[in-house]
Amino acid sequence: MTRPTLPLAFVRDAPDYGSATRGSSPTLPEERSSKDEVEDFLDGGLAAWLTVFGAFLALFCSFGQMNAFGTFQSWYTTHQLQEMHPSTVAWIGSVQLWVFFFSGGFIGRVFDMYGPRIIMALGTALYVASIMLTSVAVTYYDYILAQGILSGLGVGMLFYPPLASISTHFSKYRATALGIAVVGSGLGGTIYPILLQYLFIRIGFAWGLRVSALLCFVLCTTATLTVTSRIAPGKVDAGGPWLDLHSLRDSRFLLLVLGSCFVSFGLFTPFCYIVSYATDQGVDPTTAFYVLAVLNLASVFGRIAPAHIADALGRFALLVPCACLAGVSSLVLWTTAHSLAQLMTYAALYGFFSGAFNALIVPCIAQISDIREIGMRIGLLYSIISFPSLIGNPAAGALLRICHGSYEGPIIMSGTSIVIGSLFMLWSKLQIRPGVFARV
Repeated sequence: MTRPTLPLAFVRDAPDYGSATRGSSPTLPEERSSKDEVEDFLDGGLAAWLTVFGAFLALFCSFGQMNAFGTFQSWYTTHQLQEMHPSTVAWIGSVQLWVFFFSGGFIGRVFDMYGPRIIMALGTALYVASIMLTSVAVTYYDYILAQGILSGLGVGMLFYPPLASISTHFSKYRATALGIAVVGSGLGGTIYPILLQYLFIRIGFAWGLRVSALLCFVLCTTATLTVTSRIAPGKVDAGGPWLDLHSLRDSRFLLLVLGSCFVSFGLFTPFCYIVSYATDQGVDPTTAFYVLAVLNLASVFGRIAPAHIADALGRFALLVPCACLAGVSSLVLWTTAHSLAQLMTYAALYGFFSGAFNALIVPCIAQISDIREIGMRIGLLYSIISFPSLIGNPAAGALLRICHGSYEGPIIMSGTSIVIGSLFMLWSKLQIRPGVFARV
């Protein structure tokens, strides 16, 4: 049976929802059910591509700058917090990651009820304020509060709504559209380490962050104005649970969550420690941060190419090998990288495969979810993986201390955890369609 299609007039005049205003629903033919309304996709159009553009900008400023924490880690351990062990400083980035991930369930629920715009407007204000407060921070706990808690929450409010909004505009080309948007975070992660290092040296840490805050305000405001959702606010019962754990009864989703937990435990270790590792191997400190920039630049290509191919070959079919190869690259290449060239090679490969994972995980969630639950499920997954993300980098730092400064322990822990996570994702894929090479 063919899926019913929208009348031509409705396709031309289809409304978009970006605010919390509970306006009237679109006028539909009487014979169409609410289920038909949410299952039909336009797969394009001005509003859809403006949403992709806005998501790109939001992720560039928010998740992109968060991906550059290795620059902050290296700066803090040689300047403001130089008396502290790197594993202690790493808690700033880990708290930021935990708040960002854990807030996802609640933000996703608010998105399903009210749409993206009000969340992103508040997120912009909070995120810019957190950067300004970080610029005047003095004590370790000032950084935990400003860059850890407030920034993490602001990033979450700028990350989840635009990605969930894209999923309401696209079906067949969803992975491609999401991949383009997620490129923003990789490009931000490439530019921010270089930009921040330049600003810190030229005009100082405080003024460097203030310039960053101004840039984020302009781009995130633009993103807020361009991101819309096809689903009208109010389609989800406001009296329902904020974190609907019943979704975990879906074995496909449960296995995907478990796999993501293992992956997230080790995924961010290179982003946090690759600069410090490079300097430990004798790379000039003024050059070492370029390794992080290469890692993030490679993730840009990892977000584009696999996401585009996934729409044709299957999203799970690419998610599993990309996650596995990210872990294998750490185990094989990072452990043997001692020169700048070897580090650049590892950073490029790890960045590509980790970027592919970040681009494909949301389309995979959307593929096995009702469109009206996409925001909630994306948020639920990220809320759950917030806990392994919180302890991943400090655990690597603790191993670094136990191993008397040797990075071998943290690298093996990170790579092994990612590989184990990819096996759970393979199990989830097999639940959808048997066959290791099935097109899913």
